[in-house]
Amino acid sequence: MSILKIGISSRALFDLGESHEIFKKEGIEEYSNYQKKNENKPLKKGVAFNLVEKLLKMNDKKEKLVEVILLSRNSSDTGLRIFNSIEKNNLDISRAVFSGGESPFPYVGALDIDLFLSADVKDVRMAIENNIAAAHIFTDKYKPSDSKQLRIGFDADAVIFSDESEVTYKKKGLKTYLKEEGASKKPMNPGPFNGFLKKLNLIQSEYSADKCPIRIALVTARAAPAHKRVINTLRKENIRIDETFFLGGLAKGKFLKGFSADIFFDDLTENCLEATSHVSTGHVPYGINNPK
Repeated sequence: MSILKIGISSRALFDLGESHEIFKKEGIEEYSNYQKKNENKPLKKGVAFNLVEKLLKMNDKKEKLVEVILLSRNSSDTGLRIFNSIEKNNLDISRAVFSGGESPFPYVGALDIDLFLSADVKDVRMAIENNIAAAHIFTDKYKPSDSKQLRIGFDADAVIFSDESEVTYKKKGLKTYLKEEGASKKPMNPGPFNGFLKKLNLIQSEYSADKCPIRIALVTARAAPAHKRVINTLRKENIRIDETFFLGGLAKGKFLKGFSADIFFDDLTENCLEATSHVSTGHVPYGINNPK
């Protein structure tokens, strides 16, 4: 089985809010001085820290299932504090790209990244446009899950699946959407996170059901009869989902908190803003709801 590779920015892994404000207000020189002055002071955990920590804990001496690679706009000089924080938290991260102010995206493809998480929406958009699963991490607060399992929530349309159904809804209206989705037996095309989810499924297949370290939820605004096409597509694609929520437009945040999600991925900004008050959230800027 090929290794699952996660590319993550320093602002997604750690809370760099204070130093980022210094960069924005006082410039690169003051930012650099601040990071050097505090390089032995560990950074607080960021929004995607729990996700990374739990993924890396799946590795053992016999088999490596996951690799996490740091992709940062810092220079190696200012990035020393980040690596010191990685070491302090016992995270098995050894590979890194420090791009010195430039976008690190050009190296995502060279590293065969399966999932790219960043606080820079421009880098995320470039990844999505190049068919790489990517999410813009909302860096407001670190919200650790209560579960020892890694728990990930996915929206359906424009995340696991393409936005084709959403296009029907936007252009033809709710009545036509419900009629077509309820009757259609044609599987939906894959979305930007389809390949990443299938790789998670491969890791899940290595474990018995009662000892699996990963639990996956599908959390969608769909409801009957539009649920049928989702279920048929999951069957056709042989995609494993552990818990499914057809919420019919209800807010997702409280359900995600009940699920104890380590992170949730959705294409709608308003859904992400609502969910991020409950769990760590990544916005997927893909499809008709996210015009260029």
